[in-house]
Amino acid sequence: MQPWEMYRSLTRDRSVLNQKLGKVTGKRILGYAKPFYRDFYFLVVLVTVDAFLIVAQPLLFREIIDEGILKADTGVVITSAALVAILALFSGLFSIVERWYSARIGEGLILNLRSQVFDSVQRQPVAFFTRSQTGSLISRLNNDVIGAQQAFTSTLSGILSNFIALIVVIGTMLVLNWQITLGALILVPLFLVPARLLGRKLQALTREQMNFNADMNQQMSERFNVSGALLIKLFGNYQSETKIFSDRATSVRDIGIKIAMANRIFIISLTLVATLATALVYGFGGVLTINETITLGTLLALTALLGRLYGPLTALSNIRVDVMTALVSFDRVFEILDLKNPITEPNNPKTLPSGELGIEFKNVNLTYSDSELTLETLGSKNIQVQQDLTEALQDINLTIEHGSTVALVGPSGAGKSSLTGLVTRLYDVSEGEVLIGGVNVKICRPHFCEVKLEWSQEPHLFHDSIKNNLLLLNQMQHLKSYLNL
Repeated sequence: MQPWEMYRSLTRDRSVLNQKLGKVTGKRILGYAKPFYRDFYFLVVLVTVDAFLIVAQPLLFREIIDEGILKADTGVVITSAALVAILALFSGLFSIVERWYSARIGEGLILNLRSQVFDSVQRQPVAFFTRSQTGSLISRLNNDVIGAQQAFTSTLSGILSNFIALIVVIGTMLVLNWQITLGALILVPLFLVPARLLGRKLQALTREQMNFNADMNQQMSERFNVSGALLIKLFGNYQSETKIFSDRATSVRDIGIKIAMANRIFIISLTLVATLATALVYGFGGVLTINETITLGTLLALTALLGRLYGPLTALSNIRVDVMTALVSFDRVFEILDLKNPITEPNNPKTLPSGELGIEFKNVNLTYSDSELTLETLGSKNIQVQQDLTEALQDINLTIEHGSTVALVGPSGAGKSSLTGLVTRLYDVSEGEVLIGGVNVKICRPHFCEVKLEWSQEPHLFHDSIKNNLLLLNQMQHLKSYLNL
């Protein structure tokens, strides 16, 4: 196990153990993994073979010393050394293939999941986006989906390789000498305790660093968009904004220094304890070697195996946190996929009639109070829902003939935008009907109800290719011509 993998395992946030998961999370994950069962079985075979190759090298070192050097047999030395080189080559090749399979499983499994989350989010009504923080939504598509991916690319393969390697290494050490093996295992708490303590300190520092970075990034994302930049320029509040950003950037710098020092102490502590364990094995094993209880080659083989013992033990000691971290990531992604969209597509959509079409509102009421559109992890649920309990529109009856011009006048919050949003199905009425050419928008063809028309006061083109923006404009022009507007 590589040092950085041990570091990542020990510094994971243990608060995930307090998380409650959905009852069907495990089954749903297996459903996504089902197409990769064959790859998974082959990965197990690769990990097992690689574990035996790791153990074979110290045994060959033992052969070189006991049967070659001490007996002055150059043939044994050359043959064993060549085998060590060949095994090292094969071990490297197996490691590459193993990594390829684990990445193939993880990346393949996550492909559909990432696409489903994006599609699910973009189909949500506008009310969902008004109650959700954009940064939290993006985090679901980035951090949580990547966390779910690592469940197979890193966590699963890591658990398999560490478990198999630990069994093989301990079994080999017991065969070579059970006394030294027990002594090495007794030292495990001395190895784990300082690592756990420093790991928790690093968890707290890392969480604090993430919060500072989030504050700094939030300020940049809000001030650097068109609306935020316009607000700053109108009020000319440059010095205050720069001061706030500088303070946040200073906090990021300070916490970065603390983390750098904690990382160094963490690595030094692990190295020191490992060195003490090696010294103990050499001391105890040296006495046994002098007393001819074990051979010199056996002592060196045990010392080499010792370096392959603590890594897997450390990782497996934190296995619950590793697994829960992966499961929580999946659960947060499933939370988005399970959101119900109240604006549903009809089973048998009707086509709007041709010709000159009018718009009619019949006994329309609108209340933004559908709590299913809000997740606590995506925004301020309680405050927003309480604000939305009041009716935005009450008993609206209005007919707009084709070709006529209608002005909606009223103070901010009177429901002007909400009224126009009902025509394009940005929202659905709580009561009543909205008709275009006598057809209820709830049962018309969906793409005629979802595209924004000229009513929007905030026309926006994506920061995308000219081709994609022209496609959007063509769709809007096509709908405008279809409705004869």
